[in-house]
Amino acid sequence: MLLKDKVIVIIGGAGLLGREFVSAVVNNGGVAIIADLKEVSFQEFDINHKQVKFVKTDFTRLEQIENLINIVSKEYGRIDCLVNSAYPRNQNYGRDFLEVTFEDFCENACLHLGGYFLSCQCFIKFFINQGYGNIVNIASIYGVVAPRFDLYTGTTMTMPIEYAVIKSGIIHMTKYLAKYLKGKNIRVNCISPGGILDKQPEKFLKRYRDYCLNKGMLSKSDINGTLVFLLSDMSEFINGQNIIVDDGFTL
Repeated sequence: MLLKDKVIVIIGGAGLLGREFVSAVVNNGGVAIIADLKEVSFQEFDINHKQVKFVKTDFTRLEQIENLINIVSKEYGRIDCLVNSAYPRNQNYGRDFLEVTFEDFCENACLHLGGYFLSCQCFIKFFINQGYGNIVNIASIYGVVAPRFDLYTGTTMTMPIEYAVIKSGIIHMTKYLAKYLKGKNIRVNCISPGGILDKQPEKFLKRYRDYCLNKGMLSKSDINGTLVFLLSDMSEFINGQNIIVDDGFTL
């Protein structure tokens, strides 16, 4: 029970990774607050439903984040940790670099990186008043290394410029905030996962596996151990770090 009784807000908790994070938190004794625009039924989770709460939240809107903090802190008396795992994007997201408009680039950067900034800012204000706090941001290996475009040849997939810029920004924002909060008893760390299995074509999966050391693409649950570690007191003196979980893809 590494997270026993910890109250942990998971922004994007209804998403691909977010759902796994919710289960990991509850299965390790914590209380998981799902903050997302997409409403979920707790019956979808094979966990103790008494340890889960849903608060509908658009993390790009200040008043909604403040409402989230107010609801959770009043009900539980505290908030121990924030996990930023949302992945917002507009309908034009994912185009080839030469087809991305300036407006779409700015909108997607504002939604995703801007949302992480806003949620971190709001929760940090709360954590300062509380006297402690812990933030884990979810970035990506493509915030660490340049894309390997050969992986996408012959598929409909690509690596959007917005994604690479946003994720590298999240990593550096994490370091900035950790340093900014020196002496405040608030930790800020980051996880950069490798590719996550999600019905990609076999051609892509084989190429991706060739860059890795053992498994290749990761299962959704493969990030859970690192997340639980960073949320727990076992990582008390890990701060401002970006932990890569990618089966060696970036080597």
